[in-house]
Amino acid sequence: MDPVRLELRGPVAVLTLDRPKALNALNRETLEGLIARCDEVARTADVRALVLTGEGRAFAAGADIAEMRGHSPAESFAFSELGHRAGAAIEALSVPTIAAVGGYALGGGCEMALACDWIYASTRARFGQPEVNLGLIPGFGGTSRLVRRVGVAWAKEISLVGEPIDAETAYRIGLVNRVFEPDALLDEAVKTGETIAAKGPVALAHAKRVIQEGQDADVRVAHALERAAFAVVSASEDSNEGMDAFLEKRDPVFKGR
Repeated sequence: MDPVRLELRGPVAVLTLDRPKALNALNRETLEGLIARCDEVARTADVRALVLTGEGRAFAAGADIAEMRGHSPAESFAFSELGHRAGAAIEALSVPTIAAVGGYALGGGCEMALACDWIYASTRARFGQPEVNLGLIPGFGGTSRLVRRVGVAWAKEISLVGEPIDAETAYRIGLVNRVFEPDALLDEAVKTGETIAAKGPVALAHAKRVIQEGQDADVRVAHALERAAFAVVSASEDSNEGMDAFLEKRDPVFKGR
């Protein structure tokens, strides 16, 4: 059975981590599956947004400890590198990505959610970086992405105390954008993806890239990136169509060109 399931809901791709008996723990096969599925989505022209979720009680309860136990330093480095590649594959997608977290998102699970552009959670969701309880540290990008999402102090508390936080707290500190009842979570995430699908794909891709690259840059560099992207997008067919549609008081028909 494929540990990462891909379903197309119109223009929205839904990736589901599908090892529910293991609480979707991230083993090598699952991480490789995530990378492969992201590559598949990137090559599917009609996809305009992606939702990443988990089957059963967990989004992903962390890296697979049974697989990690006994790793040599070199093997640990390779496993961490694979986790980073999976997060980078999600982050590199040109379409907006939403993590729909319905249960536990711990350790590597929290890190894969953080690789998405934003997170929607159910009221049952729990987030955490509990690696210190095992004598470990986050290894799939958590120490950097968590800081950028919630700030240094909260990143330290979550990572150094090692206790999970609930959805309400995650929402309050900015880890989560919105909280829904469990039965509504996935539908709401897909609905947002459908809203995104009506926008200009060229503009979406450039806006996402400029935000990501600009967040770590000097503000003058960030502004330069924005100016350059604005010029490129303004020359696109989508831009002409969008402005014509506005002036003609009709809905635009974007083609991603």
